[in-house]
Amino acid sequence: MENESLKVQTPLRFNKELLKLIKEKAKAEKRSLNNYIEYLLYKDVGNIPNSETIKAIEEARSNKNLETISDLTSWLDEI
Repeated sequence: MENESLKVQTPLRFNKELLKLIKEKAKAEKRSLNNYIEYLLYKDVGNIPNSETIKAIEEARSNKNLETISDLTSWLDEI
């Protein structure tokens, strides 16, 4: 089986001052420039819910089929 990398090289262009600041922050975090940018992107883009989570959020917001929990301890004991 061929060992394929999940990472792809992508050329990016940054404002010089922004790049300088990013490099300083990466160094302060003891991360490589690439790792720091990837970390920042995951913090932002990684918060996008998948389709299953979106459906659960919509169901919860619709108030359909929701049970009222008056005593959390008892409810947790039941499950």
